[in-house]
Amino acid sequence: MSGAFESINSGVAAHIGRYADAVRIPPGGELIYTSGTPGLRPDGTVPEDFTEEATLAWRNVENALSRAGAGLTDVVRVRQWLTDAADIPAYAAVRSSVIKHEPVFTLAVVPALVWPNIRVEVEVTAIRRPAML
Repeated sequence: MSGAFESINSGVAAHIGRYADAVRIPPGGELIYTSGTPGLRPDGTVPEDFTEEATLAWRNVENALSRAGAGLTDVVRVRQWLTDAADIPAYAAVRSSVIKHEPVFTLAVVPALVWPNIRVEVEVTAIRRPAML
């Protein structure tokens, strides 16, 4: 159990990576969704270095969650899009450095994202338990 949710492992995901096959959200949880979030700098530019871009994507997701009263430990679902399969190892290293628990993951390689120079986009769903009064 990771705070606001429970990871369920049936054995399939373990063959691929460290993530859950399903998650269970207890009653009373508040869902927070982010949009697909690229690794843009504050000035709107995309770094040339892929690792920096992936790191910024996660920083931007974390900032959005924080503004909604949640954090990365509250993430229950992650959808990730890359434009080049060769970037998967670098991306996975960045993701593993920020996500330490086991939400559910989807990772797809697509031909392009909204701008031709964006190589990664991350979308998450988080669950936040309401503060006890």
